[in-house]
Amino acid sequence: MTKELSDKKRKAIKDRLQKKKMKQKKSTTDSKTVLGTTFLVIRGLSVIFAIIISVGVVFGGATGTGYLMSLISDVKLPDSKELTDKINTIHQTSVMTYSNGQKISDISSDLNRTKVTSENISPNVKHALIATEDENFEHHNGVVPKAFFRAILGESTGGANSGGSTITQQLIKQQILGAAPTFKRKATEMVYALELEKHLTKDQILTDYLNVSPFGRNNKGQNIAGVEEAAQGIFGKTSKDLTIPEAAFIAGLPQSPIVYSPYNANGTLKSKENMQFGLDRQNEVLFNLYRNNYISKKEYDAYKSYDISTEFIATGAAETENHGYLYQVVYNEAIDKVYDYLIKTDKVSDAEQGNDAVRDSYQKQAAQKLSEGGYTVTATIDQSIYQAMQTAVANYGRLLQDGTGENQTGNVLMDNKTGAVLGFIGGLDYNTNQNNHAFDTHRSPGSSIKPIIAYGPAIDMGLMGSASRLSNYPTKYASGQPIMHDTSAGTQEMMTLQDALDTSWNIPAYWTYQKILQSGQTVQPYMNKMNYQVDNYQIESLPLGGGIEPTVVQHTNGYQALLNGGEYDPYYVVDSIKDETGKVIYKHQKKPVQVYSKATSSIMAQLLRGPIKSQKTTTFFGQLTNLNPTLASADWVGKTGTSDDFSDVWLMVATPAVTLSSWVGHDVLSPMAPMTGYNNNSQYLAHLANSIYQASPTVFGIDQKFTMDPSVTKSTVLTSTGEKPGSITGGTYKNVTVSGDTTTSYWAKSDGAPLTQYKFAMGGSDSDYADAWTKILGDQNKK
Repeated sequence: MTKELSDKKRKAIKDRLQKKKMKQKKSTTDSKTVLGTTFLVIRGLSVIFAIIISVGVVFGGATGTGYLMSLISDVKLPDSKELTDKINTIHQTSVMTYSNGQKISDISSDLNRTKVTSENISPNVKHALIATEDENFEHHNGVVPKAFFRAILGESTGGANSGGSTITQQLIKQQILGAAPTFKRKATEMVYALELEKHLTKDQILTDYLNVSPFGRNNKGQNIAGVEEAAQGIFGKTSKDLTIPEAAFIAGLPQSPIVYSPYNANGTLKSKENMQFGLDRQNEVLFNLYRNNYISKKEYDAYKSYDISTEFIATGAAETENHGYLYQVVYNEAIDKVYDYLIKTDKVSDAEQGNDAVRDSYQKQAAQKLSEGGYTVTATIDQSIYQAMQTAVANYGRLLQDGTGENQTGNVLMDNKTGAVLGFIGGLDYNTNQNNHAFDTHRSPGSSIKPIIAYGPAIDMGLMGSASRLSNYPTKYASGQPIMHDTSAGTQEMMTLQDALDTSWNIPAYWTYQKILQSGQTVQPYMNKMNYQVDNYQIESLPLGGGIEPTVVQHTNGYQALLNGGEYDPYYVVDSIKDETGKVIYKHQKKPVQVYSKATSSIMAQLLRGPIKSQKTTTFFGQLTNLNPTLASADWVGKTGTSDDFSDVWLMVATPAVTLSSWVGHDVLSPMAPMTGYNNNSQYLAHLANSIYQASPTVFGIDQKFTMDPSVTKSTVLTSTGEKPGSITGGTYKNVTVSGDTTTSYWAKSDGAPLTQYKFAMGGSDSDYADAWTKILGDQNKK
């Protein structure tokens, strides 16, 4: 016993000395490892460089040592542990959450993958893969320079890829770098492949490759990765039990998985014609097995004549998951953010991003990373508010129905200070209608566009103030068509801006827009800053909603800008994204754009109280007062809109804290009942606002008020003209002093209102002014 203990002690001391010696040796060889790898890369690239010189017509100016060094200048040797960890990691499921961290849903990858050990993979598959993808696999050190050059030369000239990547490189590409066809990425791939070969055995690399590679679809139409899922989903057996013909078919799939797969997207077997691509590919693999002496000529002939399609298992039950509007909205924005992250991380130039192949590659990478990268996507959506909105549309969506067919709705609640979407409704029921009416439906905004495109810009340009007068005398478009307000052709008066807004008269908005054009100015900068799409700014009906079709979320964003001190904060639904290590790869940054002046914003906020409180075009305020007097006490502002033939109705309401929008219409453009906007939508939105309040009493900021900005100029003006007292000359009047009742008009320009002039209003003909002055002054002052 004593001798055994002594032997163990001596062995332990010897082991410690050996480890210490190895540690010292490692410290002296680390630099050699770096130098050795760098030498191998440069040697490989030197081969490429030598050929590049001879084919300068292809690479043009990309010759010389500068080109060679540029490929590897930024490529740093990866940490060996980090490299192998990334290679061996089967990525986790990603998740999206509400703003409070509660889960919305796992992010579907539509990818089945099962990891297996080397001993559970048939040697037949390994041989078939090596023979087809990388016949020198057992002998190279990770890179075959000549083959690599053929591949990048093919891509540079727009030709087919000649298969220059070794299995090791393909593994690096799949697990770490992605498939972007850039020279920089390929140089990095070479460095990583050479390094990986030092730390993993050939069998480990082969096993990892077979566990992560895509293999097309299974008999349920699901995307599959890894040889085990391929074996189970195509032949109904484990990968350990694959025969040579079966292994040959599976080994051929990674080159073009979807094309070679025997199954369609719904899990049914492909037509004979389309299935032939995969069968031909299997024959290529069988030939490669024979050519590389893995099978005999006799075996090759026998396997080649065997119809492998008889072994494909029958179609299974398709499996789909119904996510809903919220999932799709968050997912779509998250994809864009991950794409941007990958582009930035890989330092992809603008020129490279203009390449379709590069862009498509990164889009695919973004989708893969988002679904399989273990990401956590945190949305701006407030869980309690969102759920309250869904309950509200389920309970009160019936109020929108008017007997003209199913009336759909789209609603958005947006934070005015940030542009964050706190909640939305995509439609009555996702299960019956998957069209997202809040984010995807583009429709005419009708009169709800007037504050955005006509009155707001006109005030901002100093063309009018809050008490200005506008012509509502009958007039026509250039075509001769009368400009109508429902069945009315006008009211034979110069009305106030407040009256024009409260009743939503069309002629005043028309003349306001014409005044902007006549002044030599344009609203295009305003609309561009808010990302509204307008093809033609000369359309006469543009201020009435003609020629512009925003989505509900975009139009909500327009009101957010108008009421937020004129500051546009682009809407967003993704607040942050973290990778599987917890590293933040995206965090929303506030990037405001000043659209209107603060003065204009505060003037418009005051004016927009009228359409809500007057109830001339909507019963929303009365309905809300009956439901919840406390909520009705908030400083509500807003505007209605109706497109031609009542095809669309809008109601945009806001407090200083948030904007809440409601669009109603049919999916197919067709009329609704005349009172659907005034009654139905008003009642529905009052219930929706009340439901939101019950879930989050503070969200509407009831104690907040819209205030007049200090930059606003106050002018004392004649109530009759909206301009300062003065004398006029025009028509039948000459040097006539105009006086009378006055009021305060708020202007966004520092010099305020002008002196009263004969043509004091927005628009109107000579005869209209003659009539207007008769009403103001009477006949006694005529010259």
